Amino acid sequence: MPPLLMLLFLCLSGLLPAATAADEQFVFDGFKGANLTLDGMATVTPDGLLLLTNATPQLKGHAFYPSPLRFHRTPNGTAMRSFSTAFVIGIIGAYEALSSHGMAFVVSKSRNFSSALPGQFLGLVSSATNGNATNHLFAVEFDTILNSEFNDMSGNHVGIDVNGLNSVDADNAGYYDDATGAFRNMSLVARRAMQVWVDFDGQTTQVNVTMAPLEAATRPKRPLLSTTVNLSSVIDGDTAYVGFSSASGILFCRHYVLGWSFSMDGAAPALNVSSLPKLPVTFPKPRSKTLEIVLPLASAALVFAVGAAVFALLRRRRMYAEVKEEWEATFGPHRFTYKDLHRATDGFSDKRLLGIGGFGRVYRGALASSKVEVAVKKVAHGSRQGMREFVAEVVSIGRLRHRNLVQLLGYCRRKGELLLVYDYMPNGSLDKYLYDRSKVALSWGQRFRVIKGVASGLLYLHEDWEQVVVHRDIKASNVLLDKDMNARLGDFGLARLYDHGTDPHTTHVVGTMGYMAPELGHTGKASKASDVFAFGAFMLEVACGRKPVVQDARDNRLVLVDWVLERWRAGAVTDTVDQRLAGDFAESEANLVLRLGLLCSHPLPGARPGMRQVVQYLDGDVPLPELSPTYQGLNMLALMQDQGFDPYIMSFPMTSTGVSTISDLSGGR
Repeated sequence: MPPLLMLLFLCLSGLLPAATAADEQFVFDGFKGANLTLDGMATVTPDGLLLLTNATPQLKGHAFYPSPLRFHRTPNGTAMRSFSTAFVIGIIGAYEALSSHGMAFVVSKSRNFSSALPGQFLGLVSSATNGNATNHLFAVEFDTILNSEFNDMSGNHVGIDVNGLNSVDADNAGYYDDATGAFRNMSLVARRAMQVWVDFDGQTTQVNVTMAPLEAATRPKRPLLSTTVNLSSVIDGDTAYVGFSSASGILFCRHYVLGWSFSMDGAAPALNVSSLPKLPVTFPKPRSKTLEIVLPLASAALVFAVGAAVFALLRRRRMYAEVKEEWEATFGPHRFTYKDLHRATDGFSDKRLLGIGGFGRVYRGALASSKVEVAVKKVAHGSRQGMREFVAEVVSIGRLRHRNLVQLLGYCRRKGELLLVYDYMPNGSLDKYLYDRSKVALSWGQRFRVIKGVASGLLYLHEDWEQVVVHRDIKASNVLLDKDMNARLGDFGLARLYDHGTDPHTTHVVGTMGYMAPELGHTGKASKASDVFAFGAFMLEVACGRKPVVQDARDNRLVLVDWVLERWRAGAVTDTVDQRLAGDFAESEANLVLRLGLLCSHPLPGARPGMRQVVQYLDGDVPLPELSPTYQGLNMLALMQDQGFDPYIMSFPMTSTGVSTISDLSGGR
């Protein structure tokens, strides 16, 4: 047989290896110019970082070595070859201690994961395929969310997976100190680079997973995980691909690979740590002393030179320049001039600054014409797209009139900013009176009046105005107190309007951790029922003087509704009333508020009362029904995580410091 035909025969019959010897060992000290197969969100940054997921929610990303590798010693045999890999990863989430879902190293028969889901499925499987032998999948997961559907041990663990996400072996992320043998915890979401080694012995079928901080001098001798895996049954056929998979959930998160090495039948080559690209800096770097001296002088000189030339000509024109278009003529009565707002706030002086929220800065001011005190919120809006609709919505909300709502008085547009003008609330936000120990605690009578006031305002939004307004962010910091300590529900920046009888047309899951209804994790649509859920959390918060979710010293999340449920089951629900009241409260009213808070927190939207019923219960016009027996076995934290939705890490639009937004229409900072 001619040599060329012989070569073709060998290729077609599978007697030649899938990859050359060079392909079976590779090293990437950074990924600039690396030959990888990428899909989804995966990309290589200009610095050479392999970025698997970006800030886009509910998507997935994969990166694979392009050539399949032969894992069986002989074609169609059961004996497996050994392999070893080392890589450096890093996870940067919206919060320093919290993240979206994790990432995984993958050995798979196929690179096609088009049917896999994002979120807790890590872009590897779906709810229908999880655990199926036809997946032909081996993975080492680095998971940052506790999902009870996969029997996860914690929200910070490493697991070995076979054909699904129910790990065959798992442990909390960390390493064993060679000197002492003590276990050292590592946080996967600490925004620091981590080294990982995965070794498979083809003869013993032993899999070892070891990890350590990047700055560790040597690889720990004792592995974090060690178990046996029958890879011959997992890798169907002789070859498989190696790579990484990750997926985003609702929360912002980025998953990085800094370097990667791999070898068949031998130890993976060591990575050159000093040449790896750096993770993005997520906190300000210390400034150079030289720059601190030179930069201000140079900047001052430049500003003076340029400013002296144009100051006299353009000062007055630009100081009060506004953006005004023809279509705004219909909104005239609701528009303020920038000149009036500039004067009212003393030129937006820092002395007038009330606070900084996720949408911008808020200033206290007094209108010169009427001497009325106002709060002016400066909202960045660099794009004209959707501005007309947004202004129309602002003006529409400005027509809301209720004694328990913060009045939106009007707006002004200037360059890339939208300025919103509200009534000023001199006593600040409710949360300060609940948690600031320097303030006198609210009496039970004041708390009950606050709860009834917010309920009345929410009823007006849901049922008594010409359109339904879904607030979407009911919480103590968005309830402001006027000079008479009356409650006013504020911050309609997230509200969406829709006509009575139609479905909400919201498309983004937005809100604050602890107040978000479990159905939002699936539907993504805010509704009157999800507002009622948030109001239930708010009622419990006011009565108990505790936030809906707190984290203890052991990083366990304690959910207020679960605690109140526990005491209700024990027949002592009023034991949960704020200890600062020292027992000075009306027991019948407290019992009503706590049980109604539980009813509004029902996991099923259809089982929650409407706001008209809530007001009737609070006013005593209708007796509160007994809680359903379904509450007897309910655990809200477990239930929500079973839904694939962790409401305690959802974020309101973020500030530059990573702090979720607050309402800033009041005094105090």
